[in-house]
Amino acid sequence: MSEFHREDGVRRVGQVKEITSLANPIVKDIKALANKKAREESGTFIAEGLKLVIDAIELGWIIRTLIYAKAAKGKPVVEKVAAKTVASGGLVLEVSEKVMSSIVRRDNPQMVAGVFEQRWRPLAGLKPKKHETYVALDRVRDPGNLGTIIRTADAAGASGVVLVGECTDPFSVETVRATMGSVFAMPVSRASAEEFLAWRKGVDAQVVATHLAGSVDYRTVDYARKPTVLLMGNEQSGLPDDLAEKADTRVRIPQQGRADSLNLAVATAVMLYESRRHLLSLEGP
Repeated sequence: MSEFHREDGVRRVGQVKEITSLANPIVKDIKALANKKAREESGTFIAEGLKLVIDAIELGWIIRTLIYAKAAKGKPVVEKVAAKTVASGGLVLEVSEKVMSSIVRRDNPQMVAGVFEQRWRPLAGLKPKKHETYVALDRVRDPGNLGTIIRTADAAGASGVVLVGECTDPFSVETVRATMGSVFAMPVSRASAEEFLAWRKGVDAQVVATHLAGSVDYRTVDYARKPTVLLMGNEQSGLPDDLAEKADTRVRIPQQGRADSLNLAVATAVMLYESRRHLLSLEGP
């Protein structure tokens, strides 16, 4: 056990344990994070891979537990992350290859994983500013889609993602993996449809919704005139009328071939980069 005092005077205790048994209760708790109920009850989630763990720590996320396989012991980068985990009062687990494989559940398991505290941005405190773009997703169900959208929003310079209604969990293993680390950089909020509509009434932002019945070509919207919220519908059913009708503008993305719609993540990427194109045009060459 390692004991220390932080600069703010609060005493924290970090620990290092070696585990080889699949029956260890700590291992069971970590494996349970594959289930949404366990994530909600603990307020934590697991991220796989050294890069994601490093990114999270550098961005100020609180790490509860660092897990690394014995084969990674002694690697300078891993040792540095382990030291930071202990210094912040976290638990470090050195585990056997068998235990590591059971935790990450992959054919080619990562050598390092971390358990982090979830972080949500309260919607009520979200005040879109000039030239900011947000993505609001109605009942997104596919973890891969959500992860890809969070990653794309990060790449396109968006300011946040809002999950509306019953959405897939942004902190599931599959979603976190699909974000490639952007879940740690992109603020995520959540709200019911009613809460979202109440919030948008109180902010000076334009809501641009994609809709099959949209009468406006997405390329003709002035995304720079106000902060913009891109409202995207569910993968199967699109936006419900009560949300679509409250948008300032309903747009369509023209389809040239036989397909009558785009994958949600692809459509969101198109909208994000069109918005970014408008904002970049203000900066000049």
